[in-house]
Parts: sequence; structure tokens; C-alpha cells
Amino acid sequence: MFFTSESFINSPYNKLSDLFSNTIIRGDIVSSDGHILATTDVDEDGNETRNYPYGDMFAHVVGYSSNGKSGLENQMNFSLLRSNTFFVDYLINDLSGQKNEGDTVITTLDYSIQEAAYQALGDADGAVVVMEPSTGKILAMVSKPDFDPNTVEENWETINSEGSTVLYNRVTQGQYAPGSVFKIFTTLEFYRENPTAFSSYEFNCSGSFSSDGKTIHCASNELHGTEDIISSFANSCNSSYANISLQLNMDDFNDTLKGLLFDTDLPISLESKRSSTNISSDSSTSLIMETAIGQGSTYVSPFHMVLIASAICHDGILMKPYLVQQITNKAGANVQTFSSSEYKTLFSKDEADMLESCMKAVISSGTATLLSDQSYDAYGKTGTAQVSDTDDTENSWFVGYAKQDGYEDIAIAVIVEDKNNAGFSGTNVAKKVFDAYFN
Repeated sequence: MFFTSESFINSPYNKLSDLFSNTIIRGDIVSSDGHILATTDVDEDGNETRNYPYGDMFAHVVGYSSNGKSGLENQMNFSLLRSNTFFVDYLINDLSGQKNEGDTVITTLDYSIQEAAYQALGDADGAVVVMEPSTGKILAMVSKPDFDPNTVEENWETINSEGSTVLYNRVTQGQYAPGSVFKIFTTLEFYRENPTAFSSYEFNCSGSFSSDGKTIHCASNELHGTEDIISSFANSCNSSYANISLQLNMDDFNDTLKGLLFDTDLPISLESKRSSTNISSDSSTSLIMETAIGQGSTYVSPFHMVLIASAICHDGILMKPYLVQQITNKAGANVQTFSSSEYKTLFSKDEADMLESCMKAVISSGTATLLSDQSYDAYGKTGTAQVSDTDDTENSWFVGYAKQDGYEDIAIAVIVEDKNNAGFSGTNVAKKVFDAYFN
């Protein structure tokens, strides 16, 4: 009971929290740079109202605390309803029948980065997540469509109606076809299986590649001509990657994907879904080629992809991601501090360096030249994923990171749903976030 009590208390279905709220005023949730993201207002009659000063902007990550709980309101419920007020003050309040102030949860979220990501996504549906590779701090988490946590109770029937995805945190719960950002994994497997022949790979792209009755086309049937592995990656050449896929051992590839967090719970306490794929030595030629370019039956979340980008940036080491860095009492005295720790080594240093070279070429000469010639050095992979076989709707991805002297590196994953209707790509969103952070 001692070791599991906090998880039970944090459950939104546990009515025990109502007992805590009888004697404790729910504490604040604060950004790393001091912005109050959630607080409890108390009027002169003692009526309490949970207030979210920035409304929709932090809706999914901070969450709500009425009609159940979500986000950090749920994850940190026990801390918010625990008071480490100075003992004498606590005793005086108890004796006088006054409530004590709950503890303050200080997050890793950076207000300016969150705002930049939120504004960059505009009216489009999608998600943005930003992480510090060297520490695992999550700096921003935006999901759209969004909602106002101040009005959850009165709008509950609408936002929670059948078919509505407003409450759905697309960063951690999204299940998207990865499109060409999956070529990060295909490239790694090709490198692992062909370490000596990797640099001598050559392919002549004629705009399409056919095998066993299946044809894979490059975007707009573009002819890329003669390419090596880096230019294939930079140009996001579907034909080249379809060719590469047929040279891979699918069972080994499946093992690689499992080692890179597919089909496993991701390291975050917020509600999340597993990324999945379905390939083996028994897979058809068609499925193998489709999987290699990020289609087929493969699905990933933006959160998974930012973990991959962070590990590449950090010499292959994934730091454990976290959203809370400190808990203090209402007066600011420290109660608990959370620090960074290694989670898992995803790549060797050589593998990380190889992938960084490929991702640099995407910026310098490939599909994301929008990010070239900036004050910072960007690395990334773009992707365009077809949503279904019945229409032309496509989602746009950007997965990568950026560096500049005097700043901590930051990694990002962006997905813009229905990019043609949105009028911009994941790369546009990433650039606005990088610009805001480095400039």
C-alpha cells in the first residue's frame, strides 16, 4: 500500500482526492520560467475556482481538474493536494478551520517555446513536442484541436461527445503513418546490415521502382538520377528506399524497431499509445517496400519521434523524458527536485553520427532547405504521409533538432494534419519554433 498509494491517489476515478480538497487548496502548476499555468482562485466566501490563465495553449499537457482529471492535473494530483506549509502556519490554519495551501508543481515547460509552437500550428490540427536532448526535459507540448480547460464542465457534452477528438493529446496518443520520417529507421537498418558497403551504395532513380508487381513512386514521379545513400535520404527518394528494403533481413529489421521503442510503452506518465509496425520474413514484397517508406501498417506518435531525434542528437543516448522539475511549498521552499537520468542507449556513436550526416543533408540540399543558412545548425527529416487510399489528404512531418553555441540543443517533432488545407508544412512550424528559441 505504501509503494502504490500515490498512483491510486492520482487516479481520476479515486474519490479520495475529494477528502484532501476539504482541507487543502489545490496548488499551482507553473512553467519553468515562472508563468502560472494553473491556480486556484478563492473568493471572499471561500468558493474555489480552478483557473488556467493561458486557456487553450497548455490545455492538453496541463490538463483539467473537473469532470475527472487529465494531463499534469492528473499526474501530479497528489502533490497539488499535499501541503508542506510551515508547521506553525499549518497548525494555526487547522485550529482555525482554514484550509492550507497545496504545494506548487514547477514544470519543465518553457512558456516562450510553448507559445511559439502553439502559434506556429495556427488553426491546423496536429501536434508539436520539443525536448532537450541532454536532459530529457520536455519544453513544449501542443496538440490541436484544443479546448479551454476553464470551461470544461459547461462544455463537457460537446468536447467529450462521440467522435470528438478534442480531448485527445495527439503528441502522446496520436497514431500516424510516419511517411518518410520512417526512413531514419530504414537507413539505420541498412547501415547495421551493410557497414562496409553502406558508403558505396548507388541507385539510379527514374521516378519509380517496381518489384513483384508492386510499383513505388517518388513524390510527383520526380527523377532524382544517380544517388548515394545520403542524397537518397536528403531527397526522400521513395524509389531508392524501396530498392534498399528488398536487401534487408526483415526479422533483423523487426528486432531493430523493437529496440527503438516500437511495440513498447513509451517512457512518459501521461496517457500514451504504442507505436507499431508489422513486418517479418513472411511479409509480402509490397508491404516491405511500403514499410520502408513509412506507409503500410506502421504507426507512430510525435512523442516517439522526438525521442528518436533526441537520441541521435545526444550521441545515441536517450535521456528519460520528464515534465516536472521541482515541487515547492507555497512559500517557495523546496519539497522535491527531479533530475535527469539516462533511459536507454538507442544508437552507437557511429550510428548517431551517420544519421546526423544524413539529416544535415536534408537541410543543406534536400527537402528542408528552408532551415538552411540560419544562425543555428538544423538537422532533420521531412515526411509526407498519405492518410487513406480513398482521398488525397496528406499529413506533413518534420522530425529533427537544432544547435547553436551558447544554447542547449533542442529536438522537435511536428505533424500537420491535412497539409494542403493547412497551407504549410511541418518544416514551417519547426522553423518558427527554432527561430523563437535561438533568436
